[in-house]
Amino acid sequence: MIVRAILVSLMAAGSVLALAAPAPAAARSASGDVAVFSTEVQPLDVYHDPAGCQQLPAMAHVLNNLTDRPVKVYGNPFCLGPSVVVQPGYGTHVPGGAGSFSA
Repeated sequence: MIVRAILVSLMAAGSVLALAAPAPAAARSASGDVAVFSTEVQPLDVYHDPAGCQQLPAMAHVLNNLTDRPVKVYGNPFCLGPSVVVQPGYGTHVPGGAGSFSA
């Protein structure tokens, strides 16, 4: 009887503490732009304040990270597997047609 009362008290205290715990912060998007150069005869593809997974244009050649956060570049359109991290203010060659990036 006493053991049951203690367990019920602990469960009640645990549920109250769980409700009082702060919720995890939502992932914020990067501030700034990611600019992708494809060819000399077409304008840059510019992603303003990118968030989540973005597929690169078919003819993508160079990605420039002008945001305030690192950007990950992937060799597939799903932002899965190995990636190259591009720090703010830097750029990298990218795989055209099949690549993606996440910010």
